[in-house]
Amino acid sequence: MRDTETGDKTDDIFAAGTLFEATLAGMREGLLVVNKDMRVVASNAAAHKLFSASIARLKAQRLTELTRNPAIYNAFLDGLKGNEVGGVKVETHGPDRQVFDLRVVPIGNVNGRGADGALGVFFDITRTERLELVRQEFLSNVSHELRTPLTAILAFVETLESGATEDPESCQRFLSIIRKNASRMHGLIDDILELTAIEGGNVQLRVAPVELHSVVDDVGASLTRQAEAHGVTLENQVMPGAMVYADSRRLEQMLTNLIDNGIKFSRQNGTVTISHESGTRDRILVTDDGDGIPAQHLERLFERFYRVDRARSREMGGTGLGLAIVKHLALLHGGEVTVQSELGKGSMFTIHLPTTPAISPDKT
Repeated sequence: MRDTETGDKTDDIFAAGTLFEATLAGMREGLLVVNKDMRVVASNAAAHKLFSASIARLKAQRLTELTRNPAIYNAFLDGLKGNEVGGVKVETHGPDRQVFDLRVVPIGNVNGRGADGALGVFFDITRTERLELVRQEFLSNVSHELRTPLTAILAFVETLESGATEDPESCQRFLSIIRKNASRMHGLIDDILELTAIEGGNVQLRVAPVELHSVVDDVGASLTRQAEAHGVTLENQVMPGAMVYADSRRLEQMLTNLIDNGIKFSRQNGTVTISHESGTRDRILVTDDGDGIPAQHLERLFERFYRVDRARSREMGGTGLGLAIVKHLALLHGGEVTVQSELGKGSMFTIHLPTTPAISPDKT
């Protein structure tokens, strides 16, 4: 037996007018329909946000009253002439800049006098545009970072080819410079591949309880030569037996980058200290007594290729990607990395980790 009440409700829901309004309201894209006089005859909530929140309703408003953007006006004008228009880039200005791809199609009979109206759909491509800018900036930075050592390598190879091999002392010095720049390129490529894998979600963690003191000891031992070369002392102040939840290999990678960074920017005969604090989160602190970092740089410090002192960083062999790798690995653990610094008093980088595993230990 048919439930007539249910059937009537279903018919109401799918009534043409109701369905059309529900579709418009649920669209993420802004939709705007104008008539021959360029007056709005239909729109949705997304279009209202795009044009003007101060106007109670868009219907019956002239398009020229809503926007002075010539790209929008001309696209709808072409639509009224019977032409389909696509790929029109529209940008909004303000604190939340947005970018849209506008497509306009004619509505109704298209004859020699044009269409009865025009329908425009605004596709939000803000995120796509932002990602494209990031990609372009990344490629530009990579090209620049690779060009510098490559130029040096080519220059000294040409010098050797032109007869410098006859001078053993100069030859050895040139080969040393070539080796140094080749190593820098190798390190840069390794860091690019590593960061790309992390950001692409291709790095999987094996989270388990890790004895932090021994990890810090191992990292310190691997950086002993660098520390001695800079006259820097490494102090492991982590209490034996202190445990954190992490992927041991990735934790070692984060600590290596932060401690190596601390060594490079500490003062002569300075100290890099590694300590641990527990609470709502486990905090691993890497502190140096270097010159510190100006406040205006702190917010961007973990961006790819961002350097406070580019010349000094390159001279010390930095790729500009180490802190970005630390940031993404910390996020992958369900934590974060922060920095505090004061000019003349050094810097403190802190890895914040959950006190319980944010990722299942069985996930591989």
